[in-house]
Amino acid sequence: MPKLAEVCRHVRSKNAGPFWITIDLSFPDRESFDRHAESPALQPAAIAALFDVDAAQVKRFAVPDLAVLKISYPRRHPQGGAMERDMHGGQQYIRLLDVELR
Repeated sequence: MPKLAEVCRHVRSKNAGPFWITIDLSFPDRESFDRHAESPALQPAAIAALFDVDAAQVKRFAVPDLAVLKISYPRRHPQGGAMERDMHGGQQYIRLLDVELR
């Protein structure tokens, strides 16, 4: 099975306000998006387990015409708080790179 880093053209994470992180997965084309966007590894339960958050709060926004999947989840600690380690959320995507897609 291919890894996310091998399939996606761009992968990034960023702030979505002080309490949320959003990950953008840009697939190279619609065919690749259709093949991998619904992978079990990209479903709320898998994302929740990877980032240690409640699966009920994980949100997915598929944009097939752009071959993009956006995934948002709540930060474990608010942006800028004493326990927060990634102020801009720019390093959170790293955990997804080795995830195997179906």
